[in-house]
Amino acid sequence: MMRGALFSALDSLGADFSRVLDLYAGTGALGIEALSRGAGWADFVERDRAMAEVIRENLRLTGFEANAKVYPIAAGRALNRLSEPYTLVLADPPYDDEDAVMVLAQFAESPLVGDDTIVVLEHSARDEPAAELASLYLAKSLRHGDSAASIYCPMGGEPC
Repeated sequence: MMRGALFSALDSLGADFSRVLDLYAGTGALGIEALSRGAGWADFVERDRAMAEVIRENLRLTGFEANAKVYPIAAGRALNRLSEPYTLVLADPPYDDEDAVMVLAQFAESPLVGDDTIVVLEHSARDEPAAELASLYLAKSLRHGDSAASIYCPMGGEPC
């Protein structure tokens, strides 16, 4: 339910799905959902090699393997491996990962996030989202059960 609500909210904000980054990808569900909604390309970053293989298999099963690449590295290391800006960054770190917000702030200040990039952080509903994430502001927050998603937009940029 949270995924459907999240993508409906992104649609209402005019999110551009052309180039997507799925950080802390897990099974790749968020990035694959973006691909199923018309994303042209998606990169998946997942440090657990077994889960990275699950993503590859899910991409094969859904027919999106030609539109994606899987990086079996830690999210923080991806800053040095990825090169082109994204229009949408989806991050679903483990709820107990205390470094996730810092890593996302580093992404927000990098060339990987442009003037039109939307960044989504999934987190525990018990955690209050930050009003700002580097140069991004909290545009919308969704809650469902124990899960929450915070949508950050560029200050003074489009969309949002």
